Amino acid sequence: MTALARPTNGRMIGGVCAALAKRFGTSATTMRVIFVLSCLLPGPQFLLYIALWVLLPTQSKTRQAAW
Repeated sequence: MTALARPTNGRMIGGVCAALAKRFGTSATTMRVIFVLSCLLPGPQFLLYIALWVLLPTQSKTRQAAW
């Protein structure tokens, strides 16, 4: 598994689904479909997406911080 960071390429809105897909080894399209289907269920999916968007670093910031 790779570090959880939003990629600078291949993202649609915030890169959260692309980051989760890369982390768990699935395609970004599959993760986006899972997210859209989960929005049909009751729960705080949109708030979780926004929180991850704010909290996850971008991939370029992660690379600069590494030694």
